[in-house]
Amino acid sequence: MKIFDRRKFLNRTTQLGAYSLLLPYVKRQPEAKEIKSSERITDPMSRLQREKIKITDIVVTPLSYLPPDGQILWAVGSYEVWKTDAALVQVFTDQGIVGFAEGTPYSNPDEIRKYTDKHITPFMKGKNPYDIDFLGSGGPWRDYLARAAWAGVQNACWDIIGKTKNKPVYQLLAVDCEPKKKMPIYASGGVNHKWYEDGPTQLIEEALSYKEQGFTAFKFRNGTDWAFSKMTMKKYLPILRQLREAVGPDFKLMLEKQGWTFEEITEQLCPALEDLKFYWYEEPMNQWEEGAVERHLQIKEAMPSVMISGGERFTNRFQLHQWIVEGAYDIIQSDCNLTGISENWHIARLAHLFGRLQCPHNWHGGLTTIGNIHFVASAPNGHMCELNQTFNPLKEEVFKEPLVAINGLMDLPDKPGFGVELADDLEKKFPWVPGSYLRPNSHLKGF
Repeated sequence: MKIFDRRKFLNRTTQLGAYSLLLPYVKRQPEAKEIKSSERITDPMSRLQREKIKITDIVVTPLSYLPPDGQILWAVGSYEVWKTDAALVQVFTDQGIVGFAEGTPYSNPDEIRKYTDKHITPFMKGKNPYDIDFLGSGGPWRDYLARAAWAGVQNACWDIIGKTKNKPVYQLLAVDCEPKKKMPIYASGGVNHKWYEDGPTQLIEEALSYKEQGFTAFKFRNGTDWAFSKMTMKKYLPILRQLREAVGPDFKLMLEKQGWTFEEITEQLCPALEDLKFYWYEEPMNQWEEGAVERHLQIKEAMPSVMISGGERFTNRFQLHQWIVEGAYDIIQSDCNLTGISENWHIARLAHLFGRLQCPHNWHGGLTTIGNIHFVASAPNGHMCELNQTFNPLKEEVFKEPLVAINGLMDLPDKPGFGVELADDLEKKFPWVPGSYLRPNSHLKGF
């Protein structure tokens, strides 16, 4: 009698649901690549032989870095950031192997801890980490607390799986391509030019500093509150031109901003970005608004050679499929600390099918970077990885051997799992500080 295989059944059922949603778009999109059925790889777990191993406990440790002198770490819009957080999740097993990662700290690490203790740990105890695709994808897709908690656990299980197989995670994920062992990194910053000070000079000097360090690309935000400093698009566009002239024609510039009106974007900003040869424009409009896909397509028409990136707030392939197949996004920025590595693997393969690039959002510390760098290095369309350039010891000091970019490249660790070890006494060195990392910009008090 044929034995029922639960893994194959669940996997095929999930795929059928996904393909049924995508079928109308695949038929009408001529740029979609054809993949022979014999070449299709359902998921990276289908290639792995299970090991006998059980989860015994899951512990989430909230961490914070608070500048000792009360210094503000960065400021943009109407708020300032006074501390940074991390949400270390450790998954323990009966074999003595411990995996670690984190879910997005945006969801509040202490709330992630509480959610995990109540909903995830009791359910996952005694389970095999190799079942993480089915066990570790819980929580409503728009519930960012749930998604952060489950993503952290799933990513930590991938660390365990790599350690049991004695291979780096990126090798296990790269079942359909050759993984990159050196990943291009772009400098992500532009959150410390203040229009109530000498904002233009601050922005240009920051960009030049990254160029001197060997980076080839820089993404920046819109600076501090425009209304307070009477900044306008008419004043802003010449600053962008000064920036381009300072860094030269070959240095990639990317702008992240939503909040301007659609008319300002299409009639004033887009022609300037096209003329100045910007590399991409990130999330120009709110993706949850009705008609957002169509507006993004119109923005693309207004700047034909500038790519549009986005998707960091989406948590699964079903939310992203229309954006991918319609071409509203050229670059997909789904983040493993929200999607989990397994779901992002599927997102990347869908994006690759339609010729879109993968470049994960990666604005936190080392615990987020380690998951995202393994993921993007293993994707056939892996393009670059973001690296937060603000001062944050939780980037480099959480590991015994820090992750660093040299001349715009990051070497992938070649040891089993994520290939890094946690530094000692993290909870003592970075004790949790309650509260949101954001607060109103004190300089704008009374405005």
